[in-house]
Amino acid sequence: MSSIWDEFNHLKIQMKDIISATNNFHKDKLIGGGGFGPVYKGELSLPNGTTMVAFKRLDRRHGQGNTEFWKEIMMLSKYRYENLVSLFHFSIEGDERVLVYEYAPRGSLDRYLSDATLTWNQRLHICIGAARALTYLHDPMDTQQRVIHRDMKSSNILLDNNWVAKVSDFGLSKASPANQPRTYMVTNPVGTLGYCDPLYSESGILSKESDVYSFGVVLFEVMCGRLCCEYSKGQLVGVLVQKWKRCCEEKKLDDIIFKALKEQMVWDSVITFSAVAYRCLNRARKDRPLMDEIVKELEFALSQQQNSRRSGGHSSSSSSGGGGGDDGRGNADLVKIANLIASPQDNTLLPKGVLVDEGKRWISINKSKQIHEMISATQCFHGNVSECVNASKSRFSNVFVCTLEACFEVNVSTKFLSPDTAYTVNLVFNIMGTKDPEKAYYWEYATCWAYVPFRYKLDEWNEYQNSCDPSVREDGWLMVQLYTSRNKNKKHNLRIEFIAPRDPRIFKYILEGIELRPI
Repeated sequence: MSSIWDEFNHLKIQMKDIISATNNFHKDKLIGGGGFGPVYKGELSLPNGTTMVAFKRLDRRHGQGNTEFWKEIMMLSKYRYENLVSLFHFSIEGDERVLVYEYAPRGSLDRYLSDATLTWNQRLHICIGAARALTYLHDPMDTQQRVIHRDMKSSNILLDNNWVAKVSDFGLSKASPANQPRTYMVTNPVGTLGYCDPLYSESGILSKESDVYSFGVVLFEVMCGRLCCEYSKGQLVGVLVQKWKRCCEEKKLDDIIFKALKEQMVWDSVITFSAVAYRCLNRARKDRPLMDEIVKELEFALSQQQNSRRSGGHSSSSSSGGGGGDDGRGNADLVKIANLIASPQDNTLLPKGVLVDEGKRWISINKSKQIHEMISATQCFHGNVSECVNASKSRFSNVFVCTLEACFEVNVSTKFLSPDTAYTVNLVFNIMGTKDPEKAYYWEYATCWAYVPFRYKLDEWNEYQNSCDPSVREDGWLMVQLYTSRNKNKKHNLRIEFIAPRDPRIFKYILEGIELRPI
């Protein structure tokens, strides 16, 4: 009778070949170890020639056994990706169990956290690679199942000769059906102290957001240049995760980032990086980003670092606040904003702000010297709009007027926001209507209309959200809060669909723009 493991027979090799390659598991061949057991290196003859590989030898005294051994084989024989470690072979003889992997000559990421020779640019590339691997596991293509790693940490990110990240160690992973927005499983909590999702530890309910939390801890380790746990004489003395979160909330990043890297770090890149790392550590799973969003944010942080360095932008050591880099601001705009910040008057109302970016944006400053930014509808609204008209009551020279049941795309790219600040993203609009159908239509401030029906959706959301009651601003415009964002330079791709209202007085909608207000 054939075994269910027969499908993996093509990966099986003789134990004598492994003993020969490792000189009978000699200590000189030992390169590391973990929960599964010790890891050795040695040369092995493969179909494409003799090559250096890694041998992971099961040591049952560490708590793992046949289950974890076969899980590694099943996972890594099916899931092949540039940023996942590759499984070449395995061997079984008596009680011996050995897995044969591609060799990562630079070892694991945890060894380099406090090494100043590992640059910020290299660290960003490594984090992006690891994030792509988790994205692939969480949302696989074809018929593969979703995989939750369950033990994501810096020691499980291996590095090849070119510093390419290779996620490893799948002995504790769990598989579940793919192509579902949410996956929940009840299991005995496993993982590593400091990295494990607190909700998972407390409830035993596992989801892909549990990996997101663990990856957020890794991101902080990379930025801060140290492991998340402090030890003294082999004893645990503290976990740094809560301190890191608190420093982000109190805008004290400078207290925790790796000092040896400060001269080379572009501040905008650090802000983007730290913002997504902080979001990963949200206690509520729904507030944590998905892995594909994390990839985009990290790629953006890398582009900020590279573009600013190429254009001679400032590093974090020379920029205590909003960051360096050539982001397209003209000198005149910078002077206007600097004058606003220096002004003693109360600038909480937008009419007291200034137009910048060739009239495309309106900037004002609140009492805490935080920047409000509104982007003109003519710059970010695209789609079913009936006309673009001049509006004397608007901050901008033109506004969009759209008919009922209009739908359009909104592409918001911010420029001047305060760094490391949470913002609400709001739709600012008004209503064109009439109180008497027999009379000509006119623009009426619609303070009497309590609800304007529309729905909206960001690209990364699975479902639309319904609008809430608009508030009437002091300047007379209506405003609806859509969502919040912490990322200064995030690009928002939003779809808005108005629904025909029941109130016959409403004729058209006047769209002024998207405003970002600091919380």
